[in-house]
Amino acid sequence: MNHEQIARAQAFHQLHAAAEPLVLPNAWDAASARIIENAGAPAIATSSAAMAWTLGYPDGEQMTLEDLLGACRRIADAVSVPLTVDIERGYGSDAEETGGLVGALLQLGVVGINIEDGKDPVTGRLADARVLAQRIACIRAVAEHRGVPLFINARTDTYITPGLSGEARFEETRKRALGYVEAGAHGLFVPGLADTQEIARLAAVLPVPLNVYVGYPGAPDAATLRELGVRRISLGCGTMQAVLAHLACIAKEALKEGRFDTMGANMLSVGEANGLFAPTTRVRGEARRSA
Repeated sequence: MNHEQIARAQAFHQLHAAAEPLVLPNAWDAASARIIENAGAPAIATSSAAMAWTLGYPDGEQMTLEDLLGACRRIADAVSVPLTVDIERGYGSDAEETGGLVGALLQLGVVGINIEDGKDPVTGRLADARVLAQRIACIRAVAEHRGVPLFINARTDTYITPGLSGEARFEETRKRALGYVEAGAHGLFVPGLADTQEIARLAAVLPVPLNVYVGYPGAPDAATLRELGVRRISLGCGTMQAVLAHLACIAKEALKEGRFDTMGANMLSVGEANGLFAPTTRVRGEARRSA
């Protein structure tokens, strides 16, 4: 039994009950994860979209499992804080295949999972809630078998999928949330939920921490979200979107103006970049997988 992984998993659960919300600037590779860890993040969360983009795929489970696991392995090897991974709809055709993926991630030292209901690929409407509930139950069983208190964050796309609005959308969100909790989820993530009154209302009826997305201009700040009852705040793919936009500015300035001011104004030194990856990083990763 990996006692270090169990301790990290327990710590990750506790972060959701701290005085301040857990703020997660999402990572997509080892370098971004180390930058975020160095900034003081108590945990690292991956963004599935950002990870896909950096590997040359569009978002939406287009990555191969080999690429997904390889990227997660490099991040797990690089950081010392708890790591939670976004596995989108769970990959695979059924709950057992999702359970197999989670088992592989547990071997890497992962202590949290984000999994969504998403859209039905045929109708474009919200997927049947029973599908995600079955996958959550399987994930919970796999984690319990391994002896790891894995944090399962269930995402519902009720606020970003066409077909629902107003009170019907809120009620569907509440119903799905309670079903996912009953299946074994420890938290609920609702991207697209931005109205402050609805955030507070949902947080009040949930028996688990509410996670909201802030990767868009004008998002409420952490203090406001705390007052509304939010316990987890995800920047999602917004982190990489901002980095890519900054890179576009650097490239345009260099190519169109022959100037390099934007790049030179705020950059790590080579020594600082190399320092993100101490020789002990790989040893730590190997120790995790052999434990």
